[in-house]
Amino acid sequence: MTAQAQTAPATPPAADQRGSWIDTVVRAREVSLIGVLAILVIAVSIAEPRFLNAQNLRDILLNVSIVALLAVGQTIVVVTRNIDLSVGSVLGISAFLTGVLFADHGWPIPLVFVAGLLFGAFFGLANGVMVSWAKVPSLVITLGTLYVIRGIDFAWASGRQINAADMPKSFLNLSTHTILGFPVLPLFTIAALVIVGTVLGRARMGRELYAIGSNPDAAVLAGIRVNRRVLGAFVASGAIAGLAGVLYASRYGTLDANAGNGIELQAVSAVVVGGVAIFGGSGTVYGAALGALLLATIRSALVILQINPFWEQAINGALLLLAIGLDAFLAHRLARELRKRSSHRV
Repeated sequence: MTAQAQTAPATPPAADQRGSWIDTVVRAREVSLIGVLAILVIAVSIAEPRFLNAQNLRDILLNVSIVALLAVGQTIVVVTRNIDLSVGSVLGISAFLTGVLFADHGWPIPLVFVAGLLFGAFFGLANGVMVSWAKVPSLVITLGTLYVIRGIDFAWASGRQINAADMPKSFLNLSTHTILGFPVLPLFTIAALVIVGTVLGRARMGRELYAIGSNPDAAVLAGIRVNRRVLGAFVASGAIAGLAGVLYASRYGTLDANAGNGIELQAVSAVVVGGVAIFGGSGTVYGAALGALLLATIRSALVILQINPFWEQAINGALLLLAIGLDAFLAHRLARELRKRSSHRV
């Protein structure tokens, strides 16, 4: 569910119609994703019945958990008409921090989670200050911090590798234990999904983020503190990436400076394929999670059908182009309809 500039004292009828129209489109996109996912699962299951066995489904859930978590944080930024390309590097350095805290300092698990969140939030704060206050485009800033943070990670690691034996078994078990047959690791993603989805859909803060992405100038006139909200969006994205880094350490056990390399592109792809408009102002974290699940299912299907992994990149790229093209088409159509309605009223 999205919201469009509803914080203004009085919202013009055209804005109400616009918000309603966008809400309908977003819901349709999410329903269509579920349909595509169902068709994919049925088709692959017919071709290869092993696709639906319990172990493969569990692997899909575990593989999608971290990307979907990053997509949740990315959605907060993208709805404000920005982007955070540094999340993969933040995940990587937070994962290495996790290993160091366990291997060298013997920290308890709860404190390591807190440290990962705060570490990620720090990098998010740095991004947010440069974007919201220095007015530098987020694409430029986060592309730069992607390389800066990764460079710091390489300098810190100095070729060191932290192994599963250096971390507590109870921490590593987060990726192997289940609750009533459901893996524990995805529960962190589901919790983040529900919390962020509720804030974006129901809280005033969430409505203001959508309003900023829909029309930044109008958001300023409506009295929204745009700089503060954009800064908060980047801090939230960084904190979630830090949490994802801790979970990455639990999932894979072996850590070095290459951890999470390139995963930011998977997160952005999941967000855009999931119906979050790259132009800002619409989309939901639930759609982003569905996008991540669809991409993870495609990856698993290609593996189990023994198809060349090259096709995964080709399919993901095609879906990304299709989603961006659809967003541009819908934005153009919406603008045309609003112009027509405005001319009729005159």
